Amino acid sequence: MGMIKKLVKRRWQRWIGRRIPRADVQVFSQKNIFILPTGAGVVYGVLLLIMLITGINYQNSLIYLLTFVLGALFVGAMHQTHRNLSGLTLSMVRAGEGVAGDDVPFSLRLSAGKDAGLAMRLSVEDSELDSVHVSSGQSRDVVLPIPSAHRGYLRPDRIRIETRFPFGLLKAWSWLRPASAGIAYPRPLAAPEVLSQVDDGSEAKSEAKVAGQDNADLRPWREGDMSQRVMWKRFARSGQMVVADWEGEQGSPHWLDFNSFPGTDTELRLSYLAWLVSDRVQKGARFGLNLPGDVIDPDTGPVHGKRCLRALAVWGEKPPREQDTLAFGTRKAVDDIEQEAAV
Repeated sequence: MGMIKKLVKRRWQRWIGRRIPRADVQVFSQKNIFILPTGAGVVYGVLLLIMLITGINYQNSLIYLLTFVLGALFVGAMHQTHRNLSGLTLSMVRAGEGVAGDDVPFSLRLSAGKDAGLAMRLSVEDSELDSVHVSSGQSRDVVLPIPSAHRGYLRPDRIRIETRFPFGLLKAWSWLRPASAGIAYPRPLAAPEVLSQVDDGSEAKSEAKVAGQDNADLRPWREGDMSQRVMWKRFARSGQMVVADWEGEQGSPHWLDFNSFPGTDTELRLSYLAWLVSDRVQKGARFGLNLPGDVIDPDTGPVHGKRCLRALAVWGEKPPREQDTLAFGTRKAVDDIEQEAAV
């Protein structure tokens, strides 16, 4: 049963992909607008059927009249609900940037044609924007928060637009499948006090640390300190967790270095570096960023900080491909995607 459900879902996604290709601008027409009765609409239709059967049974003209009037009202509601989206243009203005785990704002623009768009709702999974109205021939910019779970590129598979105006008996909907991706920065975590392994020369290079032979300053353990710095023998004797800061460590305080946290998980290193970037920007300090395969020269200011945060966000990540159908980013391995597509 599970395999059948996955197969149906995959075929549905492929059909939607062919019907609504990826683009940052989508014009809605009868080719890509879907309309169905709501729960209230189904009940309304059943009542009309009961009334019609009753009128036929009793040959009552008043029942016929009321049934046909209410039926015409249903047909009129269907046309009006469809017209709310017909001719409307939904476009991506700017894919947002934010911190992983928070909602990232995506800026969208709604442009109405000859008919106004009334009582529309924009939504993705776990986020929605209600009661959006656009007058005939006008445009309106809205911001839709997109939930993020991990750092990296952030691109929802589909942004749904829906309307149930005027009576809530029918719902018309379609999707925008954006091609542009936003960015989720690593979530900052307070970093331990370490020096980089990068000299102040023109090239970034790593040097071996001098440890175990120089004098060290002992201080109490703080959350975020690496386990390699804990004096475990002292802890075994006294039960006190203290950390050694070696004076023999070499490096430049102007560099934030990925290699300054040996033995630490990659995502944790990036979170440390994100916190250090924000801290340096807040203090107005000059700093550079050294990542494997990517070096950003020392500079100052918020613009430089944004550049460093973007580099941390997408380090080791592949930009989302056009055919990808993953929601909220590309953190899933590409091999897994290809295996699913081959099933």
